[in-house]
Amino acid sequence: MALMKRELINYDIFPKVIPTGKEVTITVKPLGGHAAFAKEKEHLIAIHTTTEGAPATYPNRKNYAEYKMTVSEDGCFHITHTFHKESEYYIRINADDKRIVQLSVYAVEADLVGRYPYMGDMHMHSTRSDGKEHPFIVAANYRKAGYDFMAITDHRKYYPSLETRNFYADLNLDLKLYPGEEVHLPGNDIHIVNFAGDYSINGLLDCSLQYINRGADPKWRSINGECPDVMTEEQYRAEVEALAETLDIPDNVEKFPYAACVWICNHIKKGNGLGIFAHPYWISNVYQVPEDFTDYMFETQPFDAFEVFGGLTYFQQNGFQVQKYHDYCAKGKRVPIVGNTDTHGSTAYNPDWHSARSMVLAHENTRDEIVGAVKDFYNVAIQDIKDHVEVLGTLRMMKYCWFLYEHYFPIHDEVCFEEGRLMKEYACGDEEAGALLRQISGRMDKLRRKYFLFD
Repeated sequence: MALMKRELINYDIFPKVIPTGKEVTITVKPLGGHAAFAKEKEHLIAIHTTTEGAPATYPNRKNYAEYKMTVSEDGCFHITHTFHKESEYYIRINADDKRIVQLSVYAVEADLVGRYPYMGDMHMHSTRSDGKEHPFIVAANYRKAGYDFMAITDHRKYYPSLETRNFYADLNLDLKLYPGEEVHLPGNDIHIVNFAGDYSINGLLDCSLQYINRGADPKWRSINGECPDVMTEEQYRAEVEALAETLDIPDNVEKFPYAACVWICNHIKKGNGLGIFAHPYWISNVYQVPEDFTDYMFETQPFDAFEVFGGLTYFQQNGFQVQKYHDYCAKGKRVPIVGNTDTHGSTAYNPDWHSARSMVLAHENTRDEIVGAVKDFYNVAIQDIKDHVEVLGTLRMMKYCWFLYEHYFPIHDEVCFEEGRLMKEYACGDEEAGALLRQISGRMDKLRRKYFLFD
């Protein structure tokens, strides 16, 4: 979680995100008498475009504007200005040649107008597989940490994500819980995450039902009770082998495991989910995936997104995965990326509990919008290791999302914390917490509408 900047503790500025080329009014509000502006004193409001150079050095650019103002009756400044370029802008308030505060806003081009930032995780484990907390508690703990969406993706199991959705369904949470699972099938140990797919891929095989514990009932293998019939392992292997014959797989890549990855990803696409190629540089005895195999996955890209940051905090996993991503970008290969905790413990007692996540810019927090935004590169992967934070994506997304990480999400996270705390109490049997959750529903939507001038 980002630490609240000192200036945001003392001053509110809204909206924070505005469209380019449109006259807007920005309000700066002191948060407490200690931060109040001196009444009747003239202040100099200076607006600097961060991406256009210093005005003294580059005077012919639209990189500076200033207004002389006194504070309004409500104790605030209301600054009307047109922001011409997509960029972060510094709003500096000065009096008597002394700076009182510097705040920031961000102007965005038309394709980002209407896209709100949602923080989430697409790869998480609970006690239904090898995690340390019950899935209901995992969801509550990560809501406290500022997540807007998540999927419990236990190994070979889809039903824990459905259990969690069903448990919280009538509370009208601002948090969205999507279905999911981590898929690894016979003859293939490459881990593919099925995020938000309509049906379980593990649940297609009768030999996997021993892991599912809920049997072949479609209500536990799908989001809507509709899914393909269960097949035998022999039928599955025959389908994968037949698929392999149609693929031009090189001799240095194992045919059945690769064809199984394609088979899995095809089913995830059929179910409208996001197929995520997970942690090839995870050290499980040795690196989980052979280098040639990883390269061929990148070259052919049967998956929808690559888990570039993936939970563990040793350098080889995320560091090598980042460089693999950069190497293929240099070859002209555009690869959507995500960051996920791959959490196996949802408290600070797990040193990796908050090591990675994704910020997605979508019109709304729905499955189709989240999946579509990732595929269209409207997102960044975030890595949080101790006090070091990185974002990764296109440079445009990195600039904008870093601004959001510093200037919006600390405020956002305070709202999330209360909902997550009540979720945990409700999961532990406190019905009053459920009533309070229903009362506070919708606060996050109000927050977004305050800080994003998209209407």
